[in-house]
Amino acid sequence: MGETPPLFPNNVTVDPQVYGYHNRLIFAGDVMFSRAVRREILGRHDSSMPFRKIAPLLQSADIAFVNLESPFSDEGPYHDGGLVFHAAPEMIEGLQLAGINVASTANNHARDCGPHGVEFTLKWLRSHGIRPVGSAETEKAAHEGTVFARNGVRFGFLGYTFDQKNGNWKDIDPRIALTDPAVMARDVAELKKHCDVVIVSMHNGIEYQTKPSEAQIKFAHAAIDAGAKLVIGHHPHVVQPMEVYHDGLIYYSLGNFVFDQYQREATQHGEVVEVSFLGREIVNTRAMNVKITASGPELE
Repeated sequence: MGETPPLFPNNVTVDPQVYGYHNRLIFAGDVMFSRAVRREILGRHDSSMPFRKIAPLLQSADIAFVNLESPFSDEGPYHDGGLVFHAAPEMIEGLQLAGINVASTANNHARDCGPHGVEFTLKWLRSHGIRPVGSAETEKAAHEGTVFARNGVRFGFLGYTFDQKNGNWKDIDPRIALTDPAVMARDVAELKKHCDVVIVSMHNGIEYQTKPSEAQIKFAHAAIDAGAKLVIGHHPHVVQPMEVYHDGLIYYSLGNFVFDQYQREATQHGEVVEVSFLGREIVNTRAMNVKITASGPELE
């Protein structure tokens, strides 16, 4: 575990009427319900199994976030291996148990279940009290984001992916937001009109690399420059560094959370980050190491 020093000036007298109240946001990385994860769930007859050990931590947050790496669909087939992911509808029970409020649906696996999977995932998440971010029923809605009000503070979320084809599609689905810095900057500016804090989810980078790529850095810096307070990254499947940039924070990659990549030591470890706000200001952060096991992530 690690902490950064408080970012709120120590000599400031905090007045809740001015700054609002304390909020704890918790962020985790890639969640995938296919392959070995699905086999383990079926073998234990427990759709919530992957989250049972870690759920109390996530439930304690005012807002809890994950990147959903496998779309939900009520149509087959289910692939037992390979790189086409498919989450059975009942596996949303784990996200519910953990109290997940918002899930990024903008990633390279977003279209693995075809157009129906894109639409079903959005409806299925919302019908279970989880808001998708990064994709929507229309291109316009995908770039509008979503806003949560917590203790007098409005937190806005946007999501983007560097790739949505996953080697399976030749066209671009405009309902899934891509990591175009100029477009993202306009989205951030517009969302800031409706919230106090903007948080950008970034699916980007090079798999298994422990340092961020130039594309990650460029996009994350552009997000902070545009007015975002926090950038949460995923996709490399390994943990990458955190950066304090201007008055914002960037977590380049939180690594895996619910996944079956047991062939590499680095992919068996992820990071859960707790970011504490007082009003719109970040006052503290805590990075918690998690070990990825067949029965779900657990704190190290």
